Amino acid sequence: MLSRRHIRVKVMQVLYAFDGTESDDFSKDQKFLLYSIDNMYNLYLMTLSLMIEVGKKSKTQLETIQKKHLATAEEKNPNKKFINNQVLELLSNNVALKTAFEVNNIKNWQLDNEYVDIIYKEIIASDLYKEYMQTKTSTFKEDRNFIVDVFKEIIAPNDKLYDYIEDKNLTWLDDLPTVNTAILKLLRKIKENSDEHFLTPKLYKDIEDKQFAINLFKKTMLNQSKLSEEISSKTKNWDTERIANLDMVLLKMAICELTNFPSIPTKVTINEYLEIAKEYSTPKSSIFINGILDKLLKEYEEDGKLNKVGRGLM
Repeated sequence: MLSRRHIRVKVMQVLYAFDGTESDDFSKDQKFLLYSIDNMYNLYLMTLSLMIEVGKKSKTQLETIQKKHLATAEEKNPNKKFINNQVLELLSNNVALKTAFEVNNIKNWQLDNEYVDIIYKEIIASDLYKEYMQTKTSTFKEDRNFIVDVFKEIIAPNDKLYDYIEDKNLTWLDDLPTVNTAILKLLRKIKENSDEHFLTPKLYKDIEDKQFAINLFKKTMLNQSKLSEEISSKTKNWDTERIANLDMVLLKMAICELTNFPSIPTKVTINEYLEIAKEYSTPKSSIFINGILDKLLKEYEEDGKLNKVGRGLM
């Protein structure tokens, strides 16, 4: 679920916030880095639990309507297509997912159920819902397509939900696109006979990714002075105060990665940091960073400092 780029962004955020030098104890910062990454999984679970609660809300609403004293014939015998949606049923009945909710103490929508109401009302007021409810029966594929569209067009872009997430945890805002993309992929691939753990994927692709996060943070932290000198040698005509702090952090990380991670291709490293700069720093940052890294890369290649291993890594 977690990409290397997102790992780099997480490391960047902690390095940017660090107030100290390479000789200071940064164990708390490393702990926060790992906590911040792990907490991304709670956002994933919280979002899935919202969909489950919306399904429950539809059932309670239906029961309330049916109990009306002067219920119409249509209200007494309503279209149950939405409450019987097979994908929502799979989510609700998934044992591995229920266990993950309990282990991670996911209770947001029991405490803040007004957001369940907001999403539910937007769904039933939508054209998607009206079109879906034109028939009383459906295939698993139709149910899946409907939930995918609901998530993509109503849940993921919801402004009130976005504000709620921002209030709960600031780091979640950067996690949200990754989490939403992961959920969308899962919903598109889910089948009637999907494995019990299909909905509880691993946060890291493998142990190497977690170690990459730790190593990138530590090696950048421990070599701040050396990395600053490398940057200064290529920015002699620049006043260091004019260089954006975030650009300095990205340059240090990129240089550290170029020289300390032999299995990562140089093109991958440079492209990743340029993309991060475009998204998080100033409009001209990517051009500036690219210029510095290009100079350093040529120098490293001439001096044989890269020591890349494997095919196609230069």
